[in-house]
Amino acid sequence: MKKAKRLFLRFSAMLVLSVTMLETYGNTAMANNTREQLSSLNVGIASIISPNESTENSINTLKELSAVIESSEQETVEEEESTLVMANISNVMNIRSAPSEDAEKVGVLYKDCGGRILEQQDGWTKIESGDLVGWAKDEYLLFGEEAEAAAAEVGVTIVSSTTDALRIRTEANEDSEVLGVLTDNGFVEMGEDLGNGWVSVVYNDEIGYVQSEYVSVSFEIDSGETMAAIEAREEEKKKAALTANRGAVSADADEVKLLAALIQCEAGNQSYEGKVAVGAVVMNRVKSGAYPNTIYDVIYASGQFTPALNGTVAKVYNSGKIADSCVQAAQAALNGETTVGGALHFRRAGNREGYVLGDHVFW
Repeated sequence: MKKAKRLFLRFSAMLVLSVTMLETYGNTAMANNTREQLSSLNVGIASIISPNESTENSINTLKELSAVIESSEQETVEEEESTLVMANISNVMNIRSAPSEDAEKVGVLYKDCGGRILEQQDGWTKIESGDLVGWAKDEYLLFGEEAEAAAAEVGVTIVSSTTDALRIRTEANEDSEVLGVLTDNGFVEMGEDLGNGWVSVVYNDEIGYVQSEYVSVSFEIDSGETMAAIEAREEEKKKAALTANRGAVSADADEVKLLAALIQCEAGNQSYEGKVAVGAVVMNRVKSGAYPNTIYDVIYASGQFTPALNGTVAKVYNSGKIADSCVQAAQAALNGETTVGGALHFRRAGNREGYVLGDHVFW
């Protein structure tokens, strides 16, 4: 019995020492050695540790202890290894399809943008930032505590509604005035959690209050852009420039009718946008200073609009059979509307560079 007791104390001390060292230093290799020791000692000390239990039950107890140690180690590693990554640039950086500067550019990451790490290799990190997934050079990124500090500085805590209509109140009580309403999935910037069932939020530059049980809270940082998103945005900018109102010009009924007749001759078979485009070219010339300053003189200027010079415009004008869409397009152009920006010329699309709309190219 004394020998058994000494063995029990010895192995117990070994076990306690191993676990203590693991907790103190978090050494994974030492933990692996501990598990190997436990495995080899399981059968030998099972009856000593639990003399009233079966050997199998005692072994299971040690296996469970080993599993707990392993789980604890994994949790510690997960806590230590952050997947957050932030851009470390003053403007913008390229994101590539592969870890190489020669790889295709799939998007960009801007200053103060971030994401999560997917993979790392040879000084490059594959990141996910919003819809953008690709590779960035490590020298332009922040990791770990530096990334967390940068994110905390530029990120925003968002409060999102989880109901169809969440009332934002002027004070933290249900009897106060309603400042606004958040619809389902609508969101605002969070102020603070008051700890009494209410959260303060920023709504249209005012402080409001919502009930915490009807919201979800998330921390948001800006994301990068894919090349597809950039191209779509650039197209929208071009379209906006092409359609920006250029200022109305007053005209009498005869001038409206004359412009409509020209539009019918030049673009009668085109879309409404194509009709407005032709009218806009005439109006751009009226305003330019490089052409006559009246609709009539622009339309009948030498060598300009063939239908005007060969008498077709006059025939349409005199017939009174002008399509409503052409009259509408003429009036829109007179009101300053355009679908081709400040274009002064157009012709059949083909060998000329410019903005193509329907069968015409404008420049």
